[in-house]
Amino acid sequence: MSKSVQLTKDGLKKLQDELEYLRTDGRTEIAEKIRVARGYGDLSENSEYDEAKNEQAKIEARIIELEKMLENVTLIEDDVNTDVVTIGVTVTVFDKEFEEELTYRVVGSAEADPLNGLISDDSPVGKALLGAKVGEEVTAETPMGELNFKIIGISK
Repeated sequence: MSKSVQLTKDGLKKLQDELEYLRTDGRTEIAEKIRVARGYGDLSENSEYDEAKNEQAKIEARIIELEKMLENVTLIEDDVNTDVVTIGVTVTVFDKEFEEELTYRVVGSAEADPLNGLISDDSPVGKALLGAKVGEEVTAETPMGELNFKIIGISK
């Protein structure tokens, strides 16, 4: 049995949209690239054909990956408890070392996008924040060293 994939409604929609695109436009585009590359002649020495076939394999692998993820989705509810940090909340913290306020949304690992403020519950920062309340201080052990935060807000 596959591991449950925790997603917000937005994350679920994003993966469903990606799957739909790959099944339709993605497959059509790569089929056209293969057709054009075949027209270049000898397939044994045709790098465009090889590249298109590799791209096709990646698309098909991603489709399978998305299908498996979507079969095992646990939807993160919108009515999450904001008394403590849990998956699905937005948490505002004060980074004590850099003396700045940061805002993160705690999401499942399939939806994580740290550069856009979406941190996984499996990440060092996500793990440190889970279960914390407003006013508490937490320490995250990261590959870059220890990070210290004070929780200043939790919202939906």
